[in-house]
Amino acid sequence: MTDPVLVPGLAGIPAAKSSISFIDGTAGILAYRGHRIEVLAEHSNYEETCFLILEGRLPTASELETFRGELAARRGIEPAVVQTLSSLPKNGHPMNGLQVGLAALAMTQPKVDVKDPASVREAVLHLIAATPTLIATLERLRCGDDYLAPTEGSNSAEAFLYMLNGEAPSAIAERTLDCCFVLHAEHTMNASTFAARVVGSTESGPYTVASSAVGALYGPLHGGANERVLQALEAIGGAEQVEEWYAAKRDTGGKVMGFGHRVYKTKDPRAHTLQRLAGELFEAHGSTPLYDTALELEKAVVADLGDRGIHPNVDFFSGIVYQKLGIPTDAFTPIFALARMVGWLAHYEEQHQDNRLFRPAQIYTGVHDAPWVPIEERG
Repeated sequence: MTDPVLVPGLAGIPAAKSSISFIDGTAGILAYRGHRIEVLAEHSNYEETCFLILEGRLPTASELETFRGELAARRGIEPAVVQTLSSLPKNGHPMNGLQVGLAALAMTQPKVDVKDPASVREAVLHLIAATPTLIATLERLRCGDDYLAPTEGSNSAEAFLYMLNGEAPSAIAERTLDCCFVLHAEHTMNASTFAARVVGSTESGPYTVASSAVGALYGPLHGGANERVLQALEAIGGAEQVEEWYAAKRDTGGKVMGFGHRVYKTKDPRAHTLQRLAGELFEAHGSTPLYDTALELEKAVVADLGDRGIHPNVDFFSGIVYQKLGIPTDAFTPIFALARMVGWLAHYEEQHQDNRLFRPAQIYTGVHDAPWVPIEERG
């Protein structure tokens, strides 16, 4: 019998079969249910994309209208959830608050029967619909504002921006955020999706699965990277400082956030769309010096490391877009969670089509048969 071989991070080890999304990192392809991301970003919207991811096909016009209505009907949150959120420390990170909110949301609903697809789907719809409300409410309460109930009939992007800012967003702001939701909705077996699958395999319900995925996404090597990109761009001090800043970072071996990806060896296809969205948004609402800094930094990094497959990823431009939409920096990752909720839950449902508890092996590196030493004799 051969000794097991450790693969750090399970890199490249298949953990499941899935028909939800596909990536070709060399060619720069991302597709949901066979539909290329750039096509969905141009022609689709978040609700239609959610239907596609959950059902495996594009909806008819009547199906989409019904689906929108199902989400709108589930967008509000109970007073007890608002009260729970209002009791949280105002200086805490919204990702921690989101986990609390998801737990509180679960406690206002009937217990989910994970063996009943209808019970699971009700929780799935509730989570997709109410997560934007949780995040917007967290932000409002931190700023001393009151809970603002979502407007009926609006889509997820419009509802979120209205609940966040207290006013109807512009058409370009709504469309930009909606497109961001589409771009972030699903991305194969990333860390948070794997966490969702692992917790789901224990037969935990969708609310617990969603909370565990949020915990995985919070890490700076996963969803938290977009916050750090914006912080780095602000620290550079302007486009004219990029060359000096990057040279110092390169010489000390520091990581430049927003570049490189575990899967993509070319520019992240989502980054192409986000860069276009940023240009359209700035043309309508005025540009920001951070965008000029970002463009200069992209030139510097790609010129230096592009031949090694280091290019901008989705995090590089998303923070600049969110900032222009008036979204606080520490809310960037919660918005990532908002959009990715549908992907996590689609994987949860797929996991239960032929569920098997995840129980990987380990390679033990400790001692054997350690002697017992009485406490009075221990040094």
